Amino acid sequence: MIGRKNMGRASPLFLVLVALGFFFATYNLLTMTIHNREKGVADGLDGGSFSDPIIQMPENMKTTESTKVPFHVALTATDAPYSKWQCRIMYYWYKKVKDLPGSDMGGFTRVLHSGNPDNLMDEIPTFVVDPLPAGLDRGYIVLNRPWAFVQWLEKATIEEEYILMAEPDHVFVNPLPNLAHGGYPAGFPFFYIKPADHEKIIRKFYPEEKGPVTNVDPIGNSPVIIKKSLLEQIAPTWMNVSLRMKDDPETDKAFGWVLEMYAYAVASALHGVKHILRKDFMLQPPWDLEVGKRFIIHYTYGCDYNLKGELTYGKTGEWRFDKRSYLRGPPPRNLSLPPPGVPESVVTLVKKVNEATANIPDWGEQSKTDSAGRR
Repeated sequence: MIGRKNMGRASPLFLVLVALGFFFATYNLLTMTIHNREKGVADGLDGGSFSDPIIQMPENMKTTESTKVPFHVALTATDAPYSKWQCRIMYYWYKKVKDLPGSDMGGFTRVLHSGNPDNLMDEIPTFVVDPLPAGLDRGYIVLNRPWAFVQWLEKATIEEEYILMAEPDHVFVNPLPNLAHGGYPAGFPFFYIKPADHEKIIRKFYPEEKGPVTNVDPIGNSPVIIKKSLLEQIAPTWMNVSLRMKDDPETDKAFGWVLEMYAYAVASALHGVKHILRKDFMLQPPWDLEVGKRFIIHYTYGCDYNLKGELTYGKTGEWRFDKRSYLRGPPPRNLSLPPPGVPESVVTLVKKVNEATANIPDWGEQSKTDSAGRR
């Protein structure tokens, strides 16, 4: 297959367009987040968390003692500098928590869908797969994710019976047990994945004879812990549904940057798979205020504050941490800590990033260099 151009060598105009795309996607999510957070407070819910669904487990599983079963950690990634530095931090924290009491983590694989090895092969266990044919992703880079999993599952030797589908912008903050139970995968419920609100569109891919729209879980593919045999069944369907959704203008417009997440949820439902919904799977600063017993920090949102420690919604703060500030290269070591009054979740995130960058050799060098050794 024909590989995509390395993002690290993209033109300044292209990078500006990418940044603008990220801005508008983030703005839309921020708007939804603020609305849902305010609604949660009005409803008497915890103001420090999204008004996501509560933890849901099958009745016959609620009193079953969890059995220690290891899972393989897998994340899909590109060879762009933006992806590389996140992968390095993510892998650092995987190694830190892997062998702690309570962890069921097994092996680790970065599924690199560039089609070519890069300069992190010796640092991070990596399996190289092909990208989609040139132009098929139409600039929606995560469309490569299901195709990457299909190839990896077909070609790689994976010892563990379960797999955690993770992402580069995940930081492990507590030892992660296997939250899945047999044929029930575990997933995180996202407040903005609302299949029932898009029933007309969902029915294009999940026909009425398959069951009610409520069979489609409010999740994406990550984070999800799932039995390998189930993922082998779901992954090709997930890939095909993703491509079909992208080809449908109405669906593409409605789902935008979360299209691939909806595709995974629909594909799972088509196979009759229901997920255990675990709100404690992950937290997302700045909206979730405390780490507590949750397992993963997902730093997809920008964290912007004034010097009084007040969050400045959708506006660049006097202090900020936003991964999109580092599209062309990694953040520097020893980032400044947030001002007093900023929630624990944000402080913890910055401390975790600082610890990782302080201990990863050649920080700022490996992440900038492309697979041919050029800067």
